[in-house]
Amino acid sequence: MRSKYLLIFIILFSIQVNSQILEPIVETKKDFRAADSLLKEPSFSVHKDNYFLTGVPINTAITRDNADVKYQVSFKLRLKSKPLWGGFYPYLMYTQKAFWDIYASSKPFSEINFNPGVAIVRPFYLKGGRLTYGTISLEHESNGRDSIYSRTWNMIAFSLKSQISPRWVVGLRGWIPLVDKDDNPGLTKYVGYGEASATYQIQPGRWSADILFRKGSGLINYGSLQTQVNWRPYKNENYYLTLQWFVGYTESLIDYQEHKNMLRIGFTIKPENMGIF
Repeated sequence: MRSKYLLIFIILFSIQVNSQILEPIVETKKDFRAADSLLKEPSFSVHKDNYFLTGVPINTAITRDNADVKYQVSFKLRLKSKPLWGGFYPYLMYTQKAFWDIYASSKPFSEINFNPGVAIVRPFYLKGGRLTYGTISLEHESNGRDSIYSRTWNMIAFSLKSQISPRWVVGLRGWIPLVDKDDNPGLTKYVGYGEASATYQIQPGRWSADILFRKGSGLINYGSLQTQVNWRPYKNENYYLTLQWFVGYTESLIDYQEHKNMLRIGFTIKPENMGIF
């Protein structure tokens, strides 16, 4: 519990310090360019990666029932082009992730997870001109089912994301989970209280690599790791060929207690600019 509140305190403190104390260090022109990094995007734009991937488990025998398709649709809507108090910009967000047993006989969807939310985003520059977004969000995630198959939780999340160099973007995110423990016993242990991410441009405009690490509440158990390599075949088109590896828990809500080890390949559409978290 102490580590959860320490992580959230660090992120909140960083947003406050960097957006207020460091502002006098950075000239007004840079503050405008920080906000302009959001405003140059259309008001309706890609949020998280949008992808269509197919793959197999790598820790067990491959069958028609455990090979699948995973796809994700994610977008965000900026509600105002002028900031709210404190320089924050309001957003609506929506992400939907589905698992499709396309190789099984009847080709059913085994799980669909819905993740709507609202957020306020504060763009600013760290010392040295490093573009950074501080974000506070309120989100819901569920699988839209009832009775014993219902999986749902809410969270208040705080995040920092920064382009620390021309090739590196790193992020840190913490949340306070709000879980119905009667319907979802132990879910908090698996979703944890935070995650860290990084993107590296191996060959800018062509090759990139992403990593996302989520820590469960156990000392060494639970949590997950997702890594992927992306290749952009055409510089003028925003789609990639992606090889993705996921290992750990909570890839889907219905099987949050089941350890997965999946290797997938497919297509990805990425945000044109640095994502808000």
